[in-house]
Amino acid sequence: MDRRSALVLAGIFGGVFVALFGFLFLSWTVVQGQQGVTFGGGRVGVVEIKGPIVESDEAVEQLHDFLEDDAIQAVVVRVDSPGGSVAPSQEIHAEVRRLAEKKHVVVSMGGVAASGGYYLAAPADKIFANPGTLTGSIGVISQIPNVAEISDKLGFRMNVVKSGPAKDSGNPFRAFTEEDRAIFQAMVDKVYEQFVQAVAEGRELPEERVRAIADGRVLTGQEALELGLIDEIGNFHDAVRAAADLAGIEGRPHLVYPPKKRPFALETFLADGARAAVRAGLSEVRGQIEGEQGGAMLQYLLPGY
Repeated sequence: MDRRSALVLAGIFGGVFVALFGFLFLSWTVVQGQQGVTFGGGRVGVVEIKGPIVESDEAVEQLHDFLEDDAIQAVVVRVDSPGGSVAPSQEIHAEVRRLAEKKHVVVSMGGVAASGGYYLAAPADKIFANPGTLTGSIGVISQIPNVAEISDKLGFRMNVVKSGPAKDSGNPFRAFTEEDRAIFQAMVDKVYEQFVQAVAEGRELPEERVRAIADGRVLTGQEALELGLIDEIGNFHDAVRAAADLAGIEGRPHLVYPPKKRPFALETFLADGARAAVRAGLSEVRGQIEGEQGGAMLQYLLPGY
């Protein structure tokens, strides 16, 4: 092959390489644009917390990622949750507080942001809610079912072997004693104090003022505004504008949502899905054999927001 032919082939292959690289780069930018990432201008991160709060891993990871990302100048936390478990709510609250120490955080409340949904919002720089948003519900509840009378009628007995008198507190197959009530009441009272302190610190309100309305009552957004639990009446876009103003962003900010996790290939997706289905099936069978209801019962015994 002469030199001229080699140069022609090199030019062809080089052009194909450049075109392929350009196509891949364009595809990447389109995908990132769909996730809210754009180039240039101020950026505001958006974290969505929706539904009952039963776990915190995803929300905490997203908040932490925005904390570490220097390109993100402010964050809007969109909350549409009736609350949930205590510890996950506290974990998200702690991450929101940590983020607010470094960047501006604005909460936008949707239809409902009550109990744990309000707890996690308290440390934000500003809280927005709609006039009819259901929020507040500052309090703690623990529900302990009792089926002792039903089991007596059915002739069902649960034999209990325990290491101490309080080990089966809340056992639904026996009477709920005053000792049981004292144990659960003490636990609820301690968690309640943590809730009141978190709201007082986050909203910079006297504890006495918070305690006066922390009886579990649900408030509208308008009532919450009058009581100092939120800052302004407004929707999601109002919260975004406020976050941009706090961060000194001029013009319309670019919203950045956490990237969606995508499988690398269809084969990987199908293989992982098949393995997960098998594991889920085996877990379900094992759960039925070993008495999976114990896990559900624990959710009743634990206090919740």
